[in-house]
Amino acid sequence: MAGHSQFKNIMHRKGRQDAVRSKMFSKLAREITVAAKTGTPDPAMNPRLRLAVQNAKAVSMPKDNI
Repeated sequence: MAGHSQFKNIMHRKGRQDAVRSKMFSKLAREITVAAKTGTPDPAMNPRLRLAVQNAKAVSMPKDNI
């Protein structure tokens, strides 16, 4: 059964999942940056920033990235 290695299957699946997750994190990080620059850097006073941070937390984005 050549080509049916469990490691290879995990590697390919994880690669696709990581690519999707990375793309989403980049998009959210960009939105947080833009929201912080256009308004106040305080999420309590900036609704766009508050929404961006909530969306980032919803997809389990690390706090270091937020």
